[in-house]
Amino acid sequence: MIRLGVNIDHVATVRNARGGTHPDPLDAARVAVEAGADGITLHLREDRRHIRDDDLARIRSAIQAPINLEMAATQEMVGIAAHSLPHACCIVPERRAEVTTEGGLDAAGQYAHLAPCVSRLLDAGIRVSLFIDPEPAQIEAAAALGAPVIELHTGAYAEGKAGELDRLRDGARLAEALGLEVHAGHGLSFDNVQPVAAIPQIAELNIGHFLIGQAILDGLPAVIRRMKALMQDAR
Repeated sequence: MIRLGVNIDHVATVRNARGGTHPDPLDAARVAVEAGADGITLHLREDRRHIRDDDLARIRSAIQAPINLEMAATQEMVGIAAHSLPHACCIVPERRAEVTTEGGLDAAGQYAHLAPCVSRLLDAGIRVSLFIDPEPAQIEAAAALGAPVIELHTGAYAEGKAGELDRLRDGARLAEALGLEVHAGHGLSFDNVQPVAAIPQIAELNIGHFLIGQAILDGLPAVIRRMKALMQDAR
């Protein structure tokens, strides 16, 4: 079976566009789990542009499904993670000017900076994932850092770049050979998810923007059930 983690960031984006408390990301997390989501992903950004600290605290205390906290490798975020103790933390690159995460983390080039962050999270009992491009050097660096999980960035594949599906397949095989659990995500939709879901080494897909956007038209339970069915059929 392949798991689906549902990213609820953009429920918070809608809420924050007007202020107030509606729609509540906690409500979205509950609906997602009831509809079959295997976990909830949320990205606590430095500028708090969507998910906020209190969202993390409320969801962490109310949801029994695994919580995957996406975060930058900063002292502040590592401290928040060590205090809130989500099931997992996915370290991602972060720039204030970006609209969404652009490309994977440079685990090889930032090894010295990442090592103490990974170690502190692991010491706290948190499962650490690194969001990286499907490049051998990055996958090998993730393994050397001791992160048990990688999440392969599927953005270039979703944009239709030639050869990206083969790179994802090769990267997943290398990661498995190195003893890593493989996740993937970014830009996946009903139309492009199945070739990625069919990669046997991939244990989990994390999908957010498409699901929340499509839910405006079809409802969140319906789009989560359809996405999970497509993923399982691909296996």
